[in-house]
Amino acid sequence: MSPEEFRQLWESLLVRASDKFEVPPEVVRIGDSVICTLGNFSASTGKGKSKKTFNVSAIVAAALTNGRVLNYQASFPEGKRRILYFDTEQSADYCLKIIRRINRLCGYPETMDQDRIKFAHLREKGTLMRRWIIEQALAIEPEVGLVIIDGLRDLLYDINSSAEAAEVIGLLMRWSSQYNLHIHTVLHLNKADDNVRGHIGTELNHKAETILQITKNDADGNISEVKASLVRDREFRPFAFSINEEGLPVLAEGYEPAPLPPRVTFDYQSMTEEMHRVALDIAFNGISDPIGYNELLHQLMVGYSSSLGFSRSRTIIAKLKQFLIKNDILRKVPGRKYVYNRDFHYVQPEKPEETV
Repeated sequence: MSPEEFRQLWESLLVRASDKFEVPPEVVRIGDSVICTLGNFSASTGKGKSKKTFNVSAIVAAALTNGRVLNYQASFPEGKRRILYFDTEQSADYCLKIIRRINRLCGYPETMDQDRIKFAHLREKGTLMRRWIIEQALAIEPEVGLVIIDGLRDLLYDINSSAEAAEVIGLLMRWSSQYNLHIHTVLHLNKADDNVRGHIGTELNHKAETILQITKNDADGNISEVKASLVRDREFRPFAFSINEEGLPVLAEGYEPAPLPPRVTFDYQSMTEEMHRVALDIAFNGISDPIGYNELLHQLMVGYSSSLGFSRSRTIIAKLKQFLIKNDILRKVPGRKYVYNRDFHYVQPEKPEETV
């Protein structure tokens, strides 16, 4: 890059106080909560058979009609009414079922081809080819306002690679910003807990505008509950849908969301040595070499949430890391990396006696 080329790049990156701030168009809402805006990306997450794809079908149908389906109210501006749907997991015949379901949710004949939506199945393509196809499609479809990527995991070779996860999330940020559209992805949750899978899940938590969690109802397996796992706007009231006799998602009648359980305080200073050891043995299972900062925080999130049920923000986990270093449970080594001192010994500080 020549000095003049860098100067042009540098100028394009600067934010000036005199710049005009434009609020990105709000294109999908649930009640008063903004779920999707142009220039951002979001996700639906859930375990297997939680009916994530049915939920995405409802979002797409709302976008196609610029109306309401389930609790999703869409309002895409003119010139941004087209939709691209990429499925990386299912066969062509199953994808056909999805597009016909979307048609029926819109009130259209199920076999009618819609000019405003294009559905591509990428199951048989390689990882890099999937990314390339999405990139090229966005470049030739200027009026696209919504992109669905059903199977975000399939844009990576290794779901546990922090570098690859950052690269793919970087693609979502660039695509959504460069083409001024919204990207909605689908990612599975871990079977053992409610955490999104791998490093890509951690990056998604940091950068996504909204993450919807789809959960099968414990009492009635035909009902799936939708709640906000993460939302930058105000949180919406959870709702639920069931599948009717026509195979379409409809709002579940009489559904009342369960009251939220009391929040458990993450008081890592009051944990016993054994509690820390169990959590850290899970976090560093199979890891003996020094690891970097981002990978360390991810592994701590996995260890403490899996063993103790403490799923906390990156900020809290960073404070936990400092606590572990202070007590020689973690050690910082050259290269800005960290190792687990498996021979640590931690003594809980005694609590002062209460005076009468």
